[in-house]
Amino acid sequence: MAFGAGICHGPPVAETMTPTVGIPGRRLLLGMLLVFLLAVVPAIFLPTFMCRQEAPELPDLGTVPAFSLVDEAGERFTEEALRDHPTIVNFVFTRCDTICPVLSSKTQLLQEKTSDRKGVVIKLLTISVDPEYDTPARLTEYAARYKAKISRWRFLTGPADQVRALVTGPLMNSMDREGNMPSGAPAIVHSGYFLLVDGDLVIRGVYDSNDMKKLDELIRHARFLARTGSDRSYKFGGS
Repeated sequence: MAFGAGICHGPPVAETMTPTVGIPGRRLLLGMLLVFLLAVVPAIFLPTFMCRQEAPELPDLGTVPAFSLVDEAGERFTEEALRDHPTIVNFVFTRCDTICPVLSSKTQLLQEKTSDRKGVVIKLLTISVDPEYDTPARLTEYAARYKAKISRWRFLTGPADQVRALVTGPLMNSMDREGNMPSGAPAIVHSGYFLLVDGDLVIRGVYDSNDMKKLDELIRHARFLARTGSDRSYKFGGS
C-alpha cells in the first residue's frame, strides 16, 4: 500500500493538508537585495582592486638644501616653504620667447589638473634663470599671464649667485647665457624639465615637459606623494 495507507477515520486528505504559505513581502525584498548585491557589487569593485596600480618606485635624486630667495611679492622664500607637501619645480625667464611660454602653459595645465580637493596640496614653483632682470614685479606680471593661483604656484628670484648655486647644483639645471635671441633678449640655456620634490625636500623625479606621458606620470607621482605624505599643516611661502 502506498505511503499513508491504512484506515483513516479523520477528514478527507484534501481538508487536512496544510495550505501553502506565501513568502512575506519583506523576506522577498531582502532576498532580492541579497541577490543584487552578490551579483553587482563584485562586478563594480573587483575590477578596481584588480586594476589598482602598485605604489611607484620613486628615486632619491638628492635633497633641496637650505636657501633664501624672494618670491613674486618680494617676500623671503626658503626651503621650509616646500616642506610637508609635494612641489613641482620648473625654470623659466620672462624675456624668453621660445621654450618658456610653452613650459609655463604646461605648468598652468598642471595647476588645472590638480585643482580638485585632493590635488590642491600639490604646489608649483617656478624659478627664474634670469634673476637680474626678473624682479618680483616682473614675475607678478608673468604669473598673471598664466593665471597662477599664488596659493599654489609661486615664482622665485634673488641674487644671481645664490640662484645659480641652487639651480645648477642640487636642482640639476643650467642657466648659461649664449648670446642673444632675435628679440634682443639673452639666450639662456636651461632645460624644459620638471622636478618633483616631496615633503621632506627630497627630489623624487625628473620629467620631460615635451612628453605628455611623462606629464601624466608626474601628476600620478605627485598625487601619490600627496596621498602618502605628511598630514601636518603647511604654509606655501613666507619665511
